[in-house]
Amino acid sequence: MDLTTKPNTHSASSVREASSSAPARALSREAQELETQGPRAHGDPMGTPQPQEAILWKGRPDRALLARTAFHTYKVGGYFALLVAISAALGNVTTAVVCAGLGVMAVAILYGLAAISARTTLYILTDTRLILRIGMAIETRVNLPLKHVQSANLRERGHGFGDIALTLAGERLLGYALLWPHARPWRFASPQPMLRAVPEAKALAALLAKTCAMHAPLEQNLIQINEASVAHADTGTNTGPDAGALEGARA
Repeated sequence: MDLTTKPNTHSASSVREASSSAPARALSREAQELETQGPRAHGDPMGTPQPQEAILWKGRPDRALLARTAFHTYKVGGYFALLVAISAALGNVTTAVVCAGLGVMAVAILYGLAAISARTTLYILTDTRLILRIGMAIETRVNLPLKHVQSANLRERGHGFGDIALTLAGERLLGYALLWPHARPWRFASPQPMLRAVPEAKALAALLAKTCAMHAPLEQNLIQINEASVAHADTGTNTGPDAGALEGARA
């Protein structure tokens, strides 16, 4: 889905007919390799880097970290562990066993969903846009032109991993349900796309901000993490979208 267009309502058959009648575009070698490294875009320009685009980075969420932060396996497991402890303390052995079984089942289901989500996700950063190939049940391709990215909010998760949420300028046609779990939590009114549980998150955030700075006028082209107030005090009022400043934020 493009930020500036409405979702395509054509049927799959009509899309195939249109693509068969139109001349095929030659894809770069890197774009062809992406088809084998994650969810396929089948050459759709909305989800496939074109020959004139340079691919700067590609990656996907870490499965274990995604399960813990997006599907909350630790919290669910802790909840059932508490129920088991209370039941055991009250002498309800049968209830404790049932709660333990339900807890194991719930955590296993959530971890399985996280594994499927990680396997069906591919983030691609080019010199002009950020592409999200996502969707566990329905394949979705989200196209984010970097000129619309206002800021990148980094939350480090330890061991080099982290989440990067993007603040977009203007009104966009992005729904929270469409993006989840690749959306910043609790931002229902103005959904923020999020790169979840990505490795080397700090370096990626710097690369993303540097690339965004090439598409918008900036008074400051330095990367500041968790020092947003100092950056604003030094640079004064910025009249353009601050695509280069990274603000530490808690998702």
